[in-house]
Amino acid sequence: MNWGVVIPLIVFVTAIFGIGFWASRQMASKRDFLQEYFLGSRELGGLILAMTMIATYGSASSFVGGPGVAYTQGLGWVLLAMSQTATGYFVLMILGKKFAVKARQYKAVTLVDYLKGRYQSKAVVLLSAASIIIFLFSAMAAQWVGGARLIESLTGLSYTSALFIFAAAVIVYVIIGGFRAVVVTDTLQGIVMFFGTLIILIGTIIAGGGMGNIMSDLAAENPNLVTPFGHDGSLTPRYVSSFWILVGVGVIGLPQVAVRAMSYKSSKGMHRALIIGTVVTAFMMFGMHLVGVMARPILPGIETPDSVMPRIAMEVLPAWLAGVVLAAPMAAIMSTVDSLLLLVSSTVVKDVYVNYMKPDASRKQVKRVSFGVTAVLGISVFAMSLSPPDLLIWLNLFAFGGLESAFIWPVVLGLYWSKGNKYGALASIIIGVAAYSLIHNLWPEPFGMHTVTLPVLLSCAGYITATLVSRRVTTIGHHP
Repeated sequence: MNWGVVIPLIVFVTAIFGIGFWASRQMASKRDFLQEYFLGSRELGGLILAMTMIATYGSASSFVGGPGVAYTQGLGWVLLAMSQTATGYFVLMILGKKFAVKARQYKAVTLVDYLKGRYQSKAVVLLSAASIIIFLFSAMAAQWVGGARLIESLTGLSYTSALFIFAAAVIVYVIIGGFRAVVVTDTLQGIVMFFGTLIILIGTIIAGGGMGNIMSDLAAENPNLVTPFGHDGSLTPRYVSSFWILVGVGVIGLPQVAVRAMSYKSSKGMHRALIIGTVVTAFMMFGMHLVGVMARPILPGIETPDSVMPRIAMEVLPAWLAGVVLAAPMAAIMSTVDSLLLLVSSTVVKDVYVNYMKPDASRKQVKRVSFGVTAVLGISVFAMSLSPPDLLIWLNLFAFGGLESAFIWPVVLGLYWSKGNKYGALASIIIGVAAYSLIHNLWPEPFGMHTVTLPVLLSCAGYITATLVSRRVTTIGHHP
């Protein structure tokens, strides 16, 4: 075991637990348990809002999976990853003030709460809750695999032991602290991720003998590695462009990101978050993926691409600094896992249990059910992560696509089109999820684009058609 690397990591995780305990003390002093546990009582400022969005979005696939694919594909994947730069900008500009105002009006704590307030339909609520639980399960499994891979390559423990350590740490921490613990640690983790990216980028360039040297090594190995088209020419302009939907505009439909847009304090904070978020995301996505490509001449022939990031850090940096830098992907993974865990448990507790099973539940009952559901979910994901896929990024992107196909139009058109109704929302969710599942299995890259493109277009058509048809039927019914 490499203690020089492990000790800084242990110190970092201990600090995060400290924040969890502090947040649980804060939670005890707040009157509304649900608002505090799942939304931090809507008190986020600009820096914290930006960092929590970055840390929630910048996950195992950005820090472990992304560089792993970049290692395989070359500079083309760096270009593709840069479509994520404008993510925070899209989310806050499109949802922004209107979403926060409506969420307060409906007293919404979750995205499903917002949909319940907007559409007044039990079917919409239950379908949305089911979509979140199904797709976020794969997203959480991807993060847990990433966390375990990281601990495995640092400590030399077996994959299962590493997964157990990671799972235990996250479950305990989320149960203790709730949303406030998550966003405060997200801020700390966002800062660590930023500086970690900077240090490892510099270290890798020095280890490879400078950019010129690294690029000529890559070109000598395979000229395609330094083109925008990937090592085998598979990254066509059409495929790369369709990623703007998956990891750019479509992110508005991700419940874990959208919920951030209802938790800030003032519009000044939101404007500051727009600027900080865009700059920091651009730098981190560029830096981490570029390191993945540059690792290729320094560490040739890596069998498991997901282990590129920890291995390059341990190769090019002194042990104690590698420990600090590897706290960045650990931070990214923990912050995403805690947000997803909270989101799924809030869906079960708030959207199903409190809304339909026990509306008069006391604070104590809600608290007990929240903690219990979080623990059960955590253990289920642990079981699912025991046999991981080769590249965890595909598991994560599968979940992204499913959630976007289900939610983007009920959220966006629900905000901006006053005629939109529950029939439109139902059609959009059913068509989006069904089309995504079918296309994913039967026609993975329709017309050379990413799988998510067609389902998003079909669910939009479904929303508009069902709304107009149902309004027409109602009008005819009123005028015999």
